[in-house]
Amino acid sequence: MNAKKHVLVIDDDAVVGRSFDRVLTEKGYDVSTALSGEEGLEKMDTREYDLVFTDIKMPGMDGLEVAERIRDRCPWTPVVVITGYGSEESEAKARVLGTKGFVRKPLTPEMIESVTLKTLTEKKRPAAEKVTPEAEAEVATEIGALRKVGRFFKNVGLFIAAPFIGLAYVIALPFVFFGMIAKLGFEAFTKRNASS
Repeated sequence: MNAKKHVLVIDDDAVVGRSFDRVLTEKGYDVSTALSGEEGLEKMDTREYDLVFTDIKMPGMDGLEVAERIRDRCPWTPVVVITGYGSEESEAKARVLGTKGFVRKPLTPEMIESVTLKTLTEKKRPAAEKVTPEAEAEVATEIGALRKVGRFFKNVGLFIAAPFIGLAYVIALPFVFFGMIAKLGFEAFTKRNASS
């Protein structure tokens, strides 16, 4: 790790904050803690963090609201939710808000370290995958080739379907012809009866 990564832990239980601090500081991270969502957001006003952990259930602002506010302010900052009360509904909402994962209590040092490393590694990946002009040209070429293949199969499909479409017209034509004659005859008959 070249530069220290800044991690913010927001949890109303001070023991959780101290656990993260102890484990991650030993691994070379710079850890800040906050006892409420409001305090955590205030700390984010004064410093940029590489990763934020937030408890889901806190008095005042809960972890989902914290995650939403972080997404609105700093969408590039990954948020991991700490939960002892995981429900499918809250996890689904957290995913919609763009959180990067969940850590379930009780926490172990291994769990804290592995989730931190995994989240920060995933954060780095998109930046490393910059699109070069050569890659864009290659993608454009592939799209052009796929379009050509699509047109080819469309033309083959029309070529195969054409005889069947023609046959349908040949079969339907007599019915249409006799139907029109019957209609004209009926109209002529009703006019003649109406005039007499």
